Amino acid sequence: MKKALISVSDKTNIIDLSIFLKSQGYEIISTGGTYKYLKSNNIQVTEISDYTHFPEILDGRVKTLHPTIHGGILASRTKEDHIQSIHNLKIDTIDMVVVNLYPFFDKLNEGLPESEMIEFIDIGGPAMLRSAAKNFHSVTVVSQIEDYALVIKEIKKEGDTSQNTRKWLAGKVFNLTSCYDAAIANYLLRDDYPHYLTTSFEKVEDLRYGENPHQKAAFYIDKTKNGAMKDLEQLQGKELSFNNFRDMDMAYKVVNEFSETCCCAVKHSTPCGVALGKNSADAYQKTFQCDPISIFGGIIAFNRSVDENTARLLVTVFLEIVIAPSFTGEALQILSTKKSLRVIKVNNSLTDSIELVKVDGGLLVQDVDHATVNDFKQVTNTAPNQKQLENLIFAQKIVKHAKSNAIVVASELQALGIGSGQTNRIWAAQQAIERAKEKRTDNLVLASDAFFPFRDVVDTAAKNGIQAIIQPGGSLRDKESIDACNEYNIPMIFTGIRHFKH
Repeated sequence: MKKALISVSDKTNIIDLSIFLKSQGYEIISTGGTYKYLKSNNIQVTEISDYTHFPEILDGRVKTLHPTIHGGILASRTKEDHIQSIHNLKIDTIDMVVVNLYPFFDKLNEGLPESEMIEFIDIGGPAMLRSAAKNFHSVTVVSQIEDYALVIKEIKKEGDTSQNTRKWLAGKVFNLTSCYDAAIANYLLRDDYPHYLTTSFEKVEDLRYGENPHQKAAFYIDKTKNGAMKDLEQLQGKELSFNNFRDMDMAYKVVNEFSETCCCAVKHSTPCGVALGKNSADAYQKTFQCDPISIFGGIIAFNRSVDENTARLLVTVFLEIVIAPSFTGEALQILSTKKSLRVIKVNNSLTDSIELVKVDGGLLVQDVDHATVNDFKQVTNTAPNQKQLENLIFAQKIVKHAKSNAIVVASELQALGIGSGQTNRIWAAQQAIERAKEKRTDNLVLASDAFFPFRDVVDTAAKNGIQAIIQPGGSLRDKESIDACNEYNIPMIFTGIRHFKH
């Protein structure tokens, strides 16, 4: 008689699978909670202790770690010495292992004390899965509920699972256990830069394509912590694309730089408009004014609820996405008139502490740039007034998210010109200033993501009415820029913090 060992934390669909296996002549062996659950559903099942003739010990920590179990799983059916060995020890072969693990992933975000978290580290489950996976030539191993249907289908049709299916299921086991072990390792180490970089991500969905139609893509979520792009609620609109996720991530990070009501427009992973406002509608109107051309087909993010007045403004232009922490019922009704518009509700706060950048044959890892201006140094004879200072800090929070070389020109807590992704700083400055002057020419301030290598940016700024400047400083030619600012009576402050974003 064939034997199936079933030990599952998540009991979903296990009754249907067990009934099917019994109908196919399998003897079912089971553990603790699973045994009781199957028994209560009138399924004939053998308890693990009766099968091994050894009791569960240490509050259930040791129940399947037994030669009768692992010998029955690991014995190669093609090696006579293996078969003779287990025969002499009165060990029967086990043909199927169905296990899902203690919910360590789920418990990570519950804030449990360490003593409780340790109890959710599964030992016996991964051991059985790995044993069965190693012996996939003879044993069917099922680690995920979604695969029950496949196993049932193949046994119905062929009388057993195929060799290819068993190999694929074995691969899924090692994929799962490596992710599971990585989560445990990271929990215990609490180190962003361990000797071995292990990650725990689960695929949520295949995407239509990547950055371009010929590229495959998928979206994975972090199993070890929450984050803004995890557990999103899509309230309406077309499915999300690879580029949508990148743009949403960028836009939501920008608006969360501010405690005040903020709106950000993003196009091609670059901010094209940012503003603070009295409310979401006011912030959006100012954001739109920054670049009414690039915003077409863009992504709009808010750090406040989207209300009816804001929604009426949003539907007057073609947008790909509106993302916010909440939407009023009236707003959703208005937005629903744009059937293709993706409306996204964010349920989690930003949590990333590191960034990963893939290079061919390697991976670069760095801290997320969370630095803000807490201190600065006045380097010119003239100090910025309070209004200028507020706008300088506002612009500096935006420039850190623009691609280097980056310059932001702002006024009245509104980005008026964003120059980004240029190969030299003067071009970025010219681009930002030119765009800003299309809207207004007074009370303009300028922020730079890195120092000025020459005085040319100051000269250009002065000619175009820039009233104050903020930059990191640190160039060998800082004195030239400082002298130039003093010549033009432009206050300039140094932050000491560079914000390259490549």
